[in-house]
Amino acid sequence: MPDWKRNMYLLWCGMFINGMAATLSTPFYPLFLRQDLGVHRHVETWAGIAISISFLVSGLCAPFWGSLADRFGSKPMLIRSGIGLGLAYIANVFVFDLISFLAVRVFQGIMAGFYPASMTLVGTNTPEKHVGYALGIMSTSTAAGSIVGPLAGGLVSQWIGLRGCFVLSGVFMILSALIVFGVREAQRRREAARTSVQQDLRQAAKTPMLLRIYAIIAVVTVSTYMLEPLLSLYVVELGADESNAMLSSGIAFSAVGLATVLTGAFWGKMGGRWGFGRTLIVGLAGGGIGSLLQLFVPGVAAFTGLRFGYGLFYAAVFPALNALIVQFVDSEFRGRAVSLSQSANMLGFVLGPLLGGILGGAFGIPLVFALTGAVLLGASWFIHASRFDRKTAKSIGTAGRNS
Repeated sequence: MPDWKRNMYLLWCGMFINGMAATLSTPFYPLFLRQDLGVHRHVETWAGIAISISFLVSGLCAPFWGSLADRFGSKPMLIRSGIGLGLAYIANVFVFDLISFLAVRVFQGIMAGFYPASMTLVGTNTPEKHVGYALGIMSTSTAAGSIVGPLAGGLVSQWIGLRGCFVLSGVFMILSALIVFGVREAQRRREAARTSVQQDLRQAAKTPMLLRIYAIIAVVTVSTYMLEPLLSLYVVELGADESNAMLSSGIAFSAVGLATVLTGAFWGKMGGRWGFGRTLIVGLAGGGIGSLLQLFVPGVAAFTGLRFGYGLFYAAVFPALNALIVQFVDSEFRGRAVSLSQSANMLGFVLGPLLGGILGGAFGIPLVFALTGAVLLGASWFIHASRFDRKTAKSIGTAGRNS
């Protein structure tokens, strides 16, 4: 078996286990704060802060880990991240107050980086003609992990509690690092000079549509991640017994991931047929309507069903956005353009849970669902008004005539 294919299979397993380990316990942070740490006031806000702070620290540390990866390779960074995250999750067993929990979350942010290091290693150690295929396969790993993780966490927490889930998350994280030892990383050519974020932004500004895509990525990520610290609490509000809320929440979390896996290929075909601008409009509009409908559900079962329906449409959003980036930039700038999109995503990861926790705690969780739905519908309208759908449809038509 070629080394690039061996690496792809091993890292797919590593990313699947890593993603599953993260979602095994993360969705239940609000319940952990309430049940184990005794936080009963502003629990939504503190849950949002706990989730956001890890993403913030991770973003701040990313350039440092990236520079070390350039010097020593991605493989050592993967092992460092997997083992470090494992220790961070296990450390939650010894947490008995809010401040120490937030300190562990900071340490978790410092140790993060398994996903980008995996994608970088696969992208730089795969022959050019196989890169698209390999990265496409790799992208399914975290989606699969996001299905299994919350569901398994909901089940396991009923038997061994949330602290037991943290230990299990840590063990799986360390296992993902051990898998990396089988990866074979070739010596990479180093670029003579790395461009700064400011230089990349100036280059991106030459394509106004690209800046609009980044703005949409940031806004959409903020709006959807606003719900991250609130879903398990909303399940309790809908009538689930708090002792069984983790299982019900796990099923609701998994529903979106399952819908994403089931419809990913379909939306890819639709993007090629309709144009990715039109596909994005449909995905955002469907996701917005699905978010608004979740305001009116009578119980947990209906809520889970609507989460699945929301996921069927929302699955179209980020593949379409990534495809639009590729369409609007030249090949030599493509890698840096995608990196900027990840920065826009990271901004959403930081701001979304924080805003959701604050707004949910101050005005109630239903308001956050309403705001998320309104933002997704507004983004859908903005894309239509910006003529993304006409431009991408025209480019597809031109490609078809030239082929």
